[in-house]
Amino acid sequence: MKLKKNLGITILSAALLFSGIGLSADATTNNAKTVVNHSEKKDLPNIKILATGGTIAGSSDSDTATTGYKAGALGVETLIKAVPQMKKLADVSGEQIANIGSENMDNSTLLKLAKRINTLLASKDVDGIVVTHGTDTLEETAYFLNLVVKSEKPVVIVGSMRPATAISADGPLNLYNAVEIASSKEAKNKGVLVTLNDRIGAARYITKTNTTATDTFKSPEQGYVGEVAGGKVFFYNEPIRKHTTKSIFNVSKLDKLPQVDILYTYQNDNRYLYDAAVKAGAKGIVVAGSGNGSMSDAALSGAKDAVKKGVIITRSSRAGNGTVTHEASDDKDKFITSDSLNPQKARILLMLALTKTKDPKKIQEYFNEY
Repeated sequence: MKLKKNLGITILSAALLFSGIGLSADATTNNAKTVVNHSEKKDLPNIKILATGGTIAGSSDSDTATTGYKAGALGVETLIKAVPQMKKLADVSGEQIANIGSENMDNSTLLKLAKRINTLLASKDVDGIVVTHGTDTLEETAYFLNLVVKSEKPVVIVGSMRPATAISADGPLNLYNAVEIASSKEAKNKGVLVTLNDRIGAARYITKTNTTATDTFKSPEQGYVGEVAGGKVFFYNEPIRKHTTKSIFNVSKLDKLPQVDILYTYQNDNRYLYDAAVKAGAKGIVVAGSGNGSMSDAALSGAKDAVKKGVIITRSSRAGNGTVTHEASDDKDKFITSDSLNPQKARILLMLALTKTKDPKKIQEYFNEY
């Protein structure tokens, strides 16, 4: 290992008061590995950390690099060892589910993760789950789990915006907070939660809003559900949409999900992308429309023809905030509207909806309820 990289890791450890804890590149493989970090007390909750890679497990030769690093370079054992303070919160153990940048998260890994979480939470010996994840698609995984996890026990998704080797890396404290939240009795039955930068967001509402800032995750319209302050977890509200144990979606017997694509609208767009998506096997298309989910005449033509071929069309918005309202023309065209779900989350719900039905009216009910 290069001297410069070692220096960066040493500086990180000292800066975060985690001196004496080395970061070893122990998991460049995706093979599952369990690591146990015994707690200092016998009566603490049992928290499982499932690692999937991302910036929180990222590494760079430079301790000032906050971009251009290798995501998913460090394994779960390294992440746990870097935060020994977690031993005062819980009996922590870890498993490596994957070690990738979240831009490479796919449906098969989502299913693998969800099934493992459900298996673990079915055990009386597991009190909560923390999932480490890259931030780029974190909100999609969080919302997927929000719909398919079958437990009231806490599930907390956590990431970071700076790699582990960076000066003032945010990963260690984020991970500590995630374990504290997952250990909290108040976190039960709130659906899947997301935490970064001391904030707690609901999977249904949280979204990434900035490319590099550490406070990138926000809930623009609905607000956060809580925060971590002074080493304590505070909750102020909770999501009211159906989730986890009240969700009808079950992936226990699924080995794949229906193909759903997202198409973006813009000035002078055309219908050929709709034709291409249908030809490629799309069962559903989410339209990231302008404003209130608007489509040009050309795009509308492509979408209507897709419906005739059995493809479900869902109108969402590229605007970033607000509810796409359901119009009379949607019923006529057999279109779905996404409510307040952004395009990437609308895709998640539409995939799961298509495992249940192809009836547009029923699918619209799902979007209204979840």
